[in-house]
Amino acid sequence: MKYEKSCGVIVFEPSQSGADILLICHRYGGHWAFPKGHVEASETETETALRELEEETGAKAQLLDGYREMTTYSPGRGISKDVIFFVGKRTGGTLTAQPSEVRRVEMLPYETALERLTYDADKQLLEKAKSIIFANL
Repeated sequence: MKYEKSCGVIVFEPSQSGADILLICHRYGGHWAFPKGHVEASETETETALRELEEETGAKAQLLDGYREMTTYSPGRGISKDVIFFVGKRTGGTLTAQPSEVRRVEMLPYETALERLTYDADKQLLEKAKSIIFANL
């Protein structure tokens, strides 16, 4: 069994609707999810999450304490992948999709983002993050 590890971040910012959530639409497959990517050699989990956020979306964020969730799935035969997610408050950056991997980047109201996410595991991650997001607007 081959093992892979990625890290990502659920990014939010205050809005008129309460909180907007950053989602990406993947170029291949067209699914909506949170930005994430593989851990590189000497990186920590949080360094990976912030690097991937900026590479895939152009956004910058400050990670918040109190949220570290892991999902595990099999992206292919004989492969087990752990994905670690953090929550971050957007601090800047211009939203720009990374052309090689991302079709679109959007900031969506919380409820819209919850509906737009393709996979149930991602919806569960966002629901688990709701209290920390709304406590930090």
